[in-house]
Amino acid sequence: MSISLVQKYNVPGPRYTSYPTVPYWDENSFTLTGWKETFLRSFQESNSSEGISLYIHLPFCESLCTFCGCHKRITTRHELEHPYIEALLKEWKLYCELFTEKPIIKEIHLGGGTPTFFSAENLEKLITGILSRAKKAINYEFSFEGHPNNTTRGHLQKLYDLGFRRVSFGVQDYAEKVQNAIHRNQSFHNVAKVTFWAKEIGYTSISHDLIFGLPFQTLENVIDTIEKTKSLSPDRLAFYSYAHVPWIKGNGQRGFKDEDVPKDDQKRKLYEVGKALLTHKGYHEIGMDHFALEEDSMYKSFKGGKLHRNFMGYTSSKTQLMIGLGVSSISDSWYGFAQNEKKLETYYERLKQNELPVFRGHILSQEDLVIRQHILNLMCQFSTSWDNVENYFKELTEIVIELSEMEKDGLVVLGDKSITITDKGKPFVRNICMALDLRLKRKAPKTKLFSMTV
Repeated sequence: MSISLVQKYNVPGPRYTSYPTVPYWDENSFTLTGWKETFLRSFQESNSSEGISLYIHLPFCESLCTFCGCHKRITTRHELEHPYIEALLKEWKLYCELFTEKPIIKEIHLGGGTPTFFSAENLEKLITGILSRAKKAINYEFSFEGHPNNTTRGHLQKLYDLGFRRVSFGVQDYAEKVQNAIHRNQSFHNVAKVTFWAKEIGYTSISHDLIFGLPFQTLENVIDTIEKTKSLSPDRLAFYSYAHVPWIKGNGQRGFKDEDVPKDDQKRKLYEVGKALLTHKGYHEIGMDHFALEEDSMYKSFKGGKLHRNFMGYTSSKTQLMIGLGVSSISDSWYGFAQNEKKLETYYERLKQNELPVFRGHILSQEDLVIRQHILNLMCQFSTSWDNVENYFKELTEIVIELSEMEKDGLVVLGDKSITITDKGKPFVRNICMALDLRLKRKAPKTKLFSMTV
């Protein structure tokens, strides 16, 4: 990746966990009735054939990590666990009352916040409550995010007994100076301990999340972190670019100065050296930011053309319907999106009124659906085509002309009816997707909305 290409293409852009992206949702025409129609349509089309996914947001954290862009509430009051679990089960009950048959659950993912803020017993209450109203798919996949400092062997064993086989641990970087800056102090010992526990118990996919471009992070820090990570042999890795968006997250990302964050050529080297090290150690690049060993289900899904991306990030299997439970969670019916109330007290109040706690959303137009599929193809398989007339939209001719500049730079190969991203172009996948984003083009943001693409 040359310096000139970074300078040319490093602009603010979406990460495309959805299309349209949240800032471009048509909230004015969205109604709760319309949302119910889309998820019931999706449920009827897909429940018996593939099942549904659940994303459950557990927002509490005992301390603030300044790199984090997730919705969370900082507290040490563990008495908050019980009422929140009750609220989640009430929300699930409201959905189940609308379903025409018993839901079949293909995926459950516990995200946060810090899911392991909750006791193992309360997590058991949550999962057994969810499953009491549903059936598990034959090839179900349950996963959760664990903090190395507070994930106990009891957490791991209890969730394993409930059917969880995948766990992701947030590592970020092992350098003390970096950890102090991002307020995420955890030792290699703690990470090794929970990783080995998970292996001993029988988890089949263990993931570590790493970040490059963090404040004060050096090339030596990235190399040391990856070497330590490889010694633990996680099955898959996320190697994210730090999204520095203090204009959105306010003081939560102001524990350091802007000049402390690596930029341009410096950040480029962190990525390139890190990627080369991971590749050398047997990890294969999958989609954007992700790497996996050949034995892992995500690698197999990528090779088989079944990799999917949604608000949970990359998943090794696709379900048409994903329901988000919990404060701020986003649901995806394929035909529409709906986001829950962000304020905990309002979320509770809506549930007391026996209402789904949705406060905004978007119903996709036919154009949205076509573009969404193209962007998914590029994000998951690095290629897309419109051989089928159903995948064509009239602006494609202009888009191909626009992408000719990227083809000259060696980032894409343009066919008569196809776009293929080259190895050189993979770090710029967000930029390539932006070329197809008609909503972004029609209404360019006047203020900063997104992190930088590289």
